[in-house]
Amino acid sequence: MFKFVRGFKTSIALAFVLLFTSIMLPAGQQVSAAPSFAKGADISWVPGMEAQGYKWKDKNGVQRDIIDILKKDYQINSVRIRVFVNPSNDYGNGYMNKDRAAALAQRAKNAGMSVMLTLHYSDSWADPGKQTKPAAWKNYTFQQLMDAVWNHTRDVMTTMQSKGVTPDWVQIGNETNNGMLWEDGKASNNMKNYAWLVNTGHNAVKSISSGTKTVVHLANGDDNNLYVWNIGGLISNGANFDMIAMSLYPSPSGWNTAVTNTINNAKNLITRYGKEIMISEIGMDNNQPAIGKSFVASMKNQIRNLPNGKGKGVFYWEPQATPGYNSGYGKGAWQANGVPTIIMEGFID
Repeated sequence: MFKFVRGFKTSIALAFVLLFTSIMLPAGQQVSAAPSFAKGADISWVPGMEAQGYKWKDKNGVQRDIIDILKKDYQINSVRIRVFVNPSNDYGNGYMNKDRAAALAQRAKNAGMSVMLTLHYSDSWADPGKQTKPAAWKNYTFQQLMDAVWNHTRDVMTTMQSKGVTPDWVQIGNETNNGMLWEDGKASNNMKNYAWLVNTGHNAVKSISSGTKTVVHLANGDDNNLYVWNIGGLISNGANFDMIAMSLYPSPSGWNTAVTNTINNAKNLITRYGKEIMISEIGMDNNQPAIGKSFVASMKNQIRNLPNGKGKGVFYWEPQATPGYNSGYGKGAWQANGVPTIIMEGFID
């Protein structure tokens, strides 16, 4: 019954849907107040790691639940959780379907944390080098593709709400440097299609929870030209979204310069577009913990002090990963013996 709000239909129609859904949803399922500044971690590997038998210890060597450690020891108040459309059961390269994601979100919410949902709109990883359509969507027309984005987004949101969780933030895609759902939504080929897909996801989120903020997330946070081209292109083609998010994975020797360029980029985007800024992903080499701690602290402090209160948070990507997990990931914050490095101490105020 809500199909009329897809794409770029009237704001009156969307307003009606938002009013209708806010009336119909139980009060307990409305989005709660997000923290004024999110100190966060993407923990999407946790269920798969637990299924493989992984355990975590705190800095004193005491085995505890990883969510409890992140919250109580490192002041983490938010988690980021990805969802694939039809993933395999492979722990690293898929696994996080809507049901597993909702169960993990429930654990975090029960611990008092806020939730960022990352919709990949793919069966596996979506990033700057690949934005592959789900296999089931492969032969869809563009209208059918928008319908699928609409339906999938609402489905994930309602699955979350069935567990008592309404995400505070939802990313419409992941690291969409050149758009999403290629080839139809490849920005360099058709910026308008990309904008329509973002708008469809945004409208679908708002039809479930008007208070949830929608996010467009790009990699290479230190590349202002990329962001002006992408974000400016979206806006000029009528896309609606609330926040801009960035990834940054600098080298141990170049992190200071990368942070400076990222902060300058963020300030420029605030001036140009007036949107809030979030750092959705950061990471530093596991074998450089002192540098990692300094990097996290610098990023946290500088994002928090962006002009006009527009800096809204920083998330570390999969800190609970041990060295080499999932065929070589080396930017986690836990050691092979289950004890953390000092990297996450950068979040402590």
